[in-house]
Amino acid sequence: VPCGVPQEALVRGDSRCLSVAAASILAKVSRDRMMAEYDRLYPGYGLSVHKGYPTPEHLAALRRLGPTPIHRRTFRGVRTCP
Repeated sequence: VPCGVPQEALVRGDSRCLSVAAASILAKVSRDRMMAEYDRLYPGYGLSVHKGYPTPEHLAALRRLGPTPIHRRTFRGVRTCP
């Protein structure tokens, strides 16, 4: 958020504010769709199943296949890949 724009941190905002809850749902749906598309681009990782979270299956795929261009290099599971 640009400096000078009024903002407020709202802890547990999705349970306290309907607009935050709606934005949270939209963001999750958007990310799930993006992961399904990445699953087609990078088969073998199961991205449409675990949505990029560090599940045992995802970590095993990283060890087996190595990271893709979409994997964050700062993520421990990627940093420890061969």
